[in-house]
Formats: sequence, C-alpha cells, structure tokens
Amino acid sequence: MKKIIMQLMVCAALVMLFQPPVHSFANQEIELDGLVIDRTLTRFGKDFNFYYSSYWREIPHTQGYNVIIHETVFPQAGTLLTLEINNQKIYQTHFGRRMSSVEDRAKQAILFTIDYLAKIKANELTGAINSEMDGY
Repeated sequence: MKKIIMQLMVCAALVMLFQPPVHSFANQEIELDGLVIDRTLTRFGKDFNFYYSSYWREIPHTQGYNVIIHETVFPQAGTLLTLEINNQKIYQTHFGRRMSSVEDRAKQAILFTIDYLAKIKANELTGAINSEMDGY
C-alpha cells in the first residue's frame, strides 16, 4: 500500500513539474492581426467582402495589417465601398443600383492592396519615408 501511495506521489510531482506556470499566460497580451473587418450593409458589400477576403487569405505575410471594408449606402445612387489598411484609405469604388461585376472590383482592390503592401515593405527595407503613401 505504501508503495502505491509513493508511486502516486511521484506521478503527481512529475505532472506538476512539467506543467507551465499559470501566471505566464495571464501576463501575455493576445494580438489579432491580418483580419478583414466587414462593415458592409448590402448584398454588393457582402459579396465584395467575400471575394476580397478569399484573395486576402492567399497573400503571404499579412501579419500586422488589418483591413476594414466600409460601405456607405446612397438610396437612389447605389453604394460607395472604401477599403482601409491600418486606417489608411487605399481603395474606393462605387456600385450602382444594378448588378455589376463585384468579383472584378474585388480583384482590382486586391491588386491595389498588394501594391500598397509592396510599397510599405520596400520603404521598410530602404529606410525611406515616402509622403506619397497618402492613398490612391
């Protein structure tokens, strides 16, 4: 009986030894990045977000960049979509009341995004601060 109790105590000690301290996770902050935040209202906006998000997931090294897609609805004129990366407006498009190619606009927006990210990476590598990064 003493042998079994001793083995249980050794097992418990080993389990406690290999467990990480509880407080180490409490002090760490959780940071989410590389997100596409959907602030759209209409079917045009939702479809645009669907296509854009699927392209965004394919782009490597998007950590540290958050995308927000805003939509402003004009009842008689259509909608205005604005795309921002880290609070910098990089793309804007208008959808009329009739169905136009949402997928083509999402492809165009992702090309602007890739160009914008490439400029940021190039400026980081060269150490240059470019004042032309005020949008398109």
